[in-house]
Amino acid sequence: MTLLKTLAGAAVALAIAGPAMAQQIIVVTHGQANDPFWSVVKNGVEEAAKNTGATVDYRAPETFDMVQMGQLIDAAVNQEPDGLVVSIPDADALGPSIERAVQAGIPVISMNSGSDVSKKLGALLHVGQDEFTAGKTAGEKLKEMGGKTALCVNQEVGNVSLDQRCAGFEEGFGGNVEVVPTSNDPTEVKSKVQAALEANQDVDTILGLGAATVGEPAVEAVQAVGRGDTVKVASFDLSAGFLKDVADGKAAFAIDQQQFLQGYLPVAFLALNAKYGLMPGGNVPSGPNLVTEDKASQVIELSSKGIR
Repeated sequence: MTLLKTLAGAAVALAIAGPAMAQQIIVVTHGQANDPFWSVVKNGVEEAAKNTGATVDYRAPETFDMVQMGQLIDAAVNQEPDGLVVSIPDADALGPSIERAVQAGIPVISMNSGSDVSKKLGALLHVGQDEFTAGKTAGEKLKEMGGKTALCVNQEVGNVSLDQRCAGFEEGFGGNVEVVPTSNDPTEVKSKVQAALEANQDVDTILGLGAATVGEPAVEAVQAVGRGDTVKVASFDLSAGFLKDVADGKAAFAIDQQQFLQGYLPVAFLALNAKYGLMPGGNVPSGPNLVTEDKASQVIELSSKGIR
C-alpha cells in the first residue's frame, strides 16, 4: 500500500510539473506589437509557441528606446529562460545586455536587425535580411526603372538597420539621394514627403523604409501633388494598403523580408534546441524578395491576415 501511494504521489507530481517544464523563451524586440510590421512578427512568435508547446513572452519598449530595451533584455536574463530572441537595432547600446545573456549560458538568436554584429555578440545565428544588400537591390531596380533623384524616408532615426537600408539604396541607385528623417506617424510622413516634393521638382523616386508607416503616406503625397505619373514609390515591407497601391500601379514594388518567419523561426529553433539540442549551422536569410505589380494581388490577402 505504501509503495502504491508513493507511485501515485510521484505520478501526480509529474503531472503537475509537466506544464512547468515546457521551454520558456523570451522575445525582446525594438518594435511594438501594435505596429503593423511588428504585429506580423508577433503572429509568427505566437504560432511557433502554439506549434512547439513552448511558453513564449513577447516584450518591446513603448517607443523606440534603446535604454528601455536594454533593461527589458536584462530583466529577461534574470529570469533564466531556455532561450532569448532579440533584435539588435543598436549594437553599442544593446551589446552589453546581450553579452550578459550569453555569459549566463542562455542561447540567444537575433532577428530582424543586427546581422552584421550578431555573431560578434555571441548569438547562435541571425534570422532576417542583410539590410545594406536589400537597400542596394532596391536602388538598382529603381535606377533600372529610370530614377535619377530620390528621397529615402527614414521613420526611425537611430535604428542602424534603417541607416544601412538608405546607404545600400544610395550605392545601388547611383543618383542623387536625400535622406528625409521623420517619425512613424503617417500624417507627419505625408506632410514631409509632400513638402520635399514641392521643394524639389527633380525628385522622381521615393524609397520608404516601412510600408504602412511610410509607403502608403508617400503614395498619398505623390498623388496630392499630382505627380503620380512621374514619381516612382517603393517601400520596404508589406501592408495590405501598400500592396494594393502596387497592384494598382501607384507604387513600383514592395521589399518583403518575411517578418512572420523572423518571429516564428527563432522560437522554433530555440524550442528544438532546449528539447533535442538541435540548431541550424548558420544564419537564415528571410529576404529580400521584391513584390511587383504582377505578384502584389496574390499577397494582399495574406498581408491582411497578418502573415505577409
